[in-house]
Amino acid sequence: MQSSLENNSLSRSTALKKLQEQQEHNPFKILIATILSARSRDENTTRVIEKLFFEYKNIEDLANANLERLKDIIHSIGFYNVKASRIKRVAQILIEKFDGRVPSTIEELLELPGVGRKTANCVLVYAFNKPAIPVDIHVHRISNRLGIVVTKKPEDTEKALEKIAKEKDWFKINETFVKYGQNICLPINPACGICSLRRICKYYKYVNH
Repeated sequence: MQSSLENNSLSRSTALKKLQEQQEHNPFKILIATILSARSRDENTTRVIEKLFFEYKNIEDLANANLERLKDIIHSIGFYNVKASRIKRVAQILIEKFDGRVPSTIEELLELPGVGRKTANCVLVYAFNKPAIPVDIHVHRISNRLGIVVTKKPEDTEKALEKIAKEKDWFKINETFVKYGQNICLPINPACGICSLRRICKYYKYVNH
């Protein structure tokens, strides 16, 4: 059985792509949605995001939001207490430090609470249409199984893939690997028998040696 964390990787990319299409690359909404989507299922994330942005239209509204009300709105997603405080603080920092705008560089995004490299790269891709490679468990696992990279940390996988893949293809990597990791290259008992990449797969050769 796939873990909830595995399933959530697909949920995040699906929910963000849907939000990207609906909101026309609204950086603020995509940033907040990305933070909320961590370890939350697609249906919950989508429902919560819609409710949240119906009540809080912009950064100023969220920065001044009542914390208990925020918790009530997002209570159906994982770690809602932490996330409520986090998104309110993010909105405040955007006003205090970035003139009410979401920064468009990974260095500045990483200054925000709750934003790691994967989240920052998601914002770059879905909010700003900038080439980046969000490395989740699927990207990290499949890249190493195939032998494309030999890395121990997602950060190292990101750097290695940036050197290997053409920049114009960075947009496709996360979504492609997530779908493949959900349906074929599973974390446990991967479906190697139907995998079209098994002839070049380092993992397949090892287990069938």
